[in-house]
Amino acid sequence: MRDVLKTEELEIPEGVTVDIKSRIITVTGPRGELKKNVRHINMDINLQKSAKSNKVLLSVWQGGRKHVACLRTIRSLIENMVIGVTKGFRYKMRAVYAHFPINCIIQENGRALEIRNFLGEKLVRSVAMLDGVTISESKTQKDELILEGNDVQNVSQSAASIQGVCRVRNKDIRKFLDGIYVSEKGTVITE
Repeated sequence: MRDVLKTEELEIPEGVTVDIKSRIITVTGPRGELKKNVRHINMDINLQKSAKSNKVLLSVWQGGRKHVACLRTIRSLIENMVIGVTKGFRYKMRAVYAHFPINCIIQENGRALEIRNFLGEKLVRSVAMLDGVTISESKTQKDELILEGNDVQNVSQSAASIQGVCRVRNKDIRKFLDGIYVSEKGTVITE
């Protein structure tokens, strides 16, 4: 059954400006600017400004079940953009090895990572970080990498690329647990 109108509201905090023009959402905050194109989803996105608060109003007319589900998706996407431009995202990754120590070398001022001696192999694996993502070594923890950026999709995809390039192949993965795995997810600025 189709609903006549379904809506979602999102409160915009102070210090963050949201601009919506033909379903291209631009969020600007103290840490920078993020832009997302959501033209592929058929919905109304309106910005309601008042003296007390700013709100983003998302609405779907005559939507089926899957079309209405897009409301929450776009709301979460804008919410993540607001968190990104205010606090930023930080993923921590740990290198796990049993016998051969994994060497992680940061290249190009935190824009790329080079992985050597994975399972004792001579192959040098290199992973380039996506736009706006920087990688650094932890000062407190051994074999820990820290990925930071404003866009949660770019930060998490960079972490997934690092984990994916260190997959064990042609061996029993129950015994060979070596690799680089995400150990913690959070924000750069903690409360």
